Amino acid sequence: MKGALEHYSQEFLELLFPAVHEQVDWSRGYSFLDKELQQITADANSGRRYTDKLVKVYAHDNSETWVLIHAKVQGEPEHAFAERMYTYQYRLRDRYGVDVVSLAVLADTSPSFRPVAYHYARWGCELTFTFPTAKLIDWEARWEELEGSRNVFALVVMAQIQAKRLKDGNARKAFKVALIRRLYERGYRREQILRLFTVIDWMIQLPQGLEREFLQAVYAIEEEKHMPYINTAERLGMEKGRLEGLEQGLEQGLEQGLEQGLEQGRLEAKRETARNLIARTEMDDHTIAEIAGLAMDDVAQLRAEHSH
Repeated sequence: MKGALEHYSQEFLELLFPAVHEQVDWSRGYSFLDKELQQITADANSGRRYTDKLVKVYAHDNSETWVLIHAKVQGEPEHAFAERMYTYQYRLRDRYGVDVVSLAVLADTSPSFRPVAYHYARWGCELTFTFPTAKLIDWEARWEELEGSRNVFALVVMAQIQAKRLKDGNARKAFKVALIRRLYERGYRREQILRLFTVIDWMIQLPQGLEREFLQAVYAIEEEKHMPYINTAERLGMEKGRLEGLEQGLEQGLEQGLEQGLEQGRLEAKRETARNLIARTEMDDHTIAEIAGLAMDDVAQLRAEHSH
């Protein structure tokens, strides 16, 4: 989700928060404030349950506004979510003194979990902080609208919803293939297709036994559309690299302990994924780190090794 938000911030707001999108002067561009966000979330023990992005935009009156996107992507309903929204809001205002618009995205599947405000009151002192919320499963009732939308973030929403809903491997594969087909049918540029392919591939993961069938289906779509964008051989090479890394770790595990070997194998598999993305795509280090599950410093080191 974080990679999709980074690449498609404008499309994200247009689809999920159209009222906010209309207030932004997109002609002035926008930028991400990763360091500023890290300053106020460094002590948050949230793991992969949350995705946060802080974006600097400009309103039509030329005033600078920061948009904080806080997305709950995993786990069960949480009573402290609204308080966290407020905490991030006041920390940003206190530290940087700018207007902050806080937006919540709920990617969980609980129909009743819909926080929209944080309220506190005691002894005559009262505070209410409200924030716009987008619940992704609400789009299930508007599925045809998603299918017909030209907004690329609609595909991300579809992938996120079905990644939660579909548990059967074959059903996941069928939907994933159908979603990839849409990429080719919409006439996107090669770079756009590659980026969306990576996002969808990461969101909707398949059992290892179905991965090759999925790749063959992608290859068939490319042949049909005469658009050989996704290099199937490279993709299979990435999978081979993951397996080789795991096997190498397992071999070491015979001597150093099985658990240590497994961990080494997982780490080598992640590095191999990152190496392939560095060599074969134009993705930035942040996106590669998110996909591969590595730290930014690790990706930067691998990129430096690749450049020599």
